Amino acid sequence: MLEEVVVSNLGLIPEAILEPGQGLTVITGETGAGKTVMLGALRLLVGDQAPRSLIGPHGEIADVSARFVGKEEQVARRVVTQTRSKAYLDGAITTASVLRDVIGPQISIVGQHDQHTIATGSGVRRLIDNVLNGSEREQRRSYEVAWEEFESVRREADLLGSDQRLLARELETLRFQVSEITEAGFHPDEEQQLHDQASRLRNAEVLATAVDAALTRLGDDGAGTPIAEAARSLAAAAEIDASLVDLATQVSDVVTMVSDINAEIARYASDLEVDPAELQQTEERVALLSSLKRRYGDSLEAILTFQKSAAVRANELAELLESADGIARRLQEATDVLNVQGGALRAARQSAATRVAADAATHLGELGFEAPVVEIALVEAAPTRNGSDAATVMFASDAALVPGPVASIASGGELSRLVLALTLASGGADADVVAFDEIDAGIGGATALAMGRKLASLAEGRQVICVTHLPQVAAFADRHYVVARTGATTSISESTADARAEELSRMLAGLTSSEKGKDHAQELLALAADVKGQTTDFDL
Repeated sequence: MLEEVVVSNLGLIPEAILEPGQGLTVITGETGAGKTVMLGALRLLVGDQAPRSLIGPHGEIADVSARFVGKEEQVARRVVTQTRSKAYLDGAITTASVLRDVIGPQISIVGQHDQHTIATGSGVRRLIDNVLNGSEREQRRSYEVAWEEFESVRREADLLGSDQRLLARELETLRFQVSEITEAGFHPDEEQQLHDQASRLRNAEVLATAVDAALTRLGDDGAGTPIAEAARSLAAAAEIDASLVDLATQVSDVVTMVSDINAEIARYASDLEVDPAELQQTEERVALLSSLKRRYGDSLEAILTFQKSAAVRANELAELLESADGIARRLQEATDVLNVQGGALRAARQSAATRVAADAATHLGELGFEAPVVEIALVEAAPTRNGSDAATVMFASDAALVPGPVASIASGGELSRLVLALTLASGGADADVVAFDEIDAGIGGATALAMGRKLASLAEGRQVICVTHLPQVAAFADRHYVVARTGATTSISESTADARAEELSRMLAGLTSSEKGKDHAQELLALAADVKGQTTDFDL
């Protein structure tokens, strides 16, 4: 049960609390006062999108929360800012999709826009699927399995494409490319090594001259250099003055290091002989790498990456080409199974549609039609994930008329009642809380009274919330809230006793002070109370 809804800065409402209670709760008010804002709050709580236009002028955020009481108490909340919205469930932050899964099944919202639902094939199909029985639901699951298999095989066929010869040529090219890179035999670090080796071989004479000059300056073993002479002098001096021992030792170490360096340079010089064959081999390797770069990437790393991806693609194509004949056969088999299951699902839906149409006609009879005709026709259509049928609601307000598509034949008032009738017939009003957003447009008089009776009957055993402009509907309410607007501020308050009669008088005559309007309002309230078996709480 929806215990209460609390809103803050929602639309023009700065603060408001709605406590629906059991039975039928109506919300009325002048046009433009913001009657539908409270149903907008319910849409937020069931996880619908949170448009920034809902944020009112009384703060920076719009805040909506509701408390549900049943076996366990639940509290849902949405907070909307100019940049984002947040969802909460039982005080913990969550997502709108979680609210949709947890709170959504408890609240069914039927609005004027649902007139478009019954005029579209997908909308009608959803209504039908709501009432599929056990075997019919099993048939839908069988179709879904057939569709998934069909899609899987079709994806394989799409990968294969329509021209196997083109794919065979692509495979041949890929194999050549992989082979060419593989035969080149480059390893990941070779590019820098090649660069260094080529530079050394190309400049061998320059390097030899520089190395010879260094050896000349260092001497054969570094022993005849000025540093060596300095070391000998300091060693002799250290024998006289012990404070020079450390310096003599350090200089001696330098002499040793120079000697080691001299040996390393000598070894480098001995290996520096120019080998024309090695230079040619290196140049050919560099040229081969440059050639591969022009075709496969800007670096050796890019070339090796291309090689891996080309090898993977080649393997995929090889497998596809090997199974090409099998894919064509499997696709035909999957198509045949899908067509059979589509026909079976269409038959199951037609059976359910017949039940929905018959129940809807019964409801329409209770809503003022004498002999309404409702038919739901399903015809074969191209297979989709949802089936291979197209659904159309055919309607006639009287059996003497030829039924036609609702989109082109039903008036506004007829559409409002048809939406309600189909909602009831398809189980769309089976939730604990059912909210109707001005679906009574275009009707009045005795038809409006019939609508009120139907909503009051529906409210037995559940909560029904209805935004309405019809006094005949409002008269049947167990709770009546009135929305009033003053400038940029809207308030909502519960109306009881004589105040309720005044509101109905306003709805009837446009004036709360109209005596005739008040008399008529009291008659409506008395009639509604009599129909519901209640006593009135106002003065007649």
